Amino acid sequence: MSDTTAPEADSANHSVVDEGDLAADYIEELLDIADLDGDLEIDVRNGRTYLTVTAGEGANLGRLSQQDVVRALQDLTRLAVQNQTGEFSRLILDIGGSRDARQQELTALVDGAVARLEAGAAKAALPPMSSYERKIVHDLVAERGFTSESHGEGADRHTVISRA
Repeated sequence: MSDTTAPEADSANHSVVDEGDLAADYIEELLDIADLDGDLEIDVRNGRTYLTVTAGEGANLGRLSQQDVVRALQDLTRLAVQNQTGEFSRLILDIGGSRDARQQELTALVDGAVARLEAGAAKAALPPMSSYERKIVHDLVAERGFTSESHGEGADRHTVISRA
């Protein structure tokens, strides 16, 4: 396991670093139980902990890197961290490149929505997604010169894209 975060005196940063260590311990234990090898890397960006699991030699993380599995493991890891710290966790888990794959899917969704707008649609709604994924979508939409808003509640919260 490698930690790419330099220790700082800021107590908020320390709690994020501790969150990463706790999450890494939890995932490492899970990998041991599943008899899978993986290399763990902790990164802290913008006050959020990112835990990346990459395949070690001979390891196959294919089943674990499926989007629904990653989301479930992320939720379980967040709960494990919260149980230890007493604080809500915003940890982001990436297994075997799952976040990059999802980024590509989101980019394709935005490209399709923008194409519908350019073809004359007034608005284009995307399917429900997590707040993290909606943030990515909002950024992609802004890069393309359009506007976006989140609509709905809970599991039905989705992004609607329109012309700027």
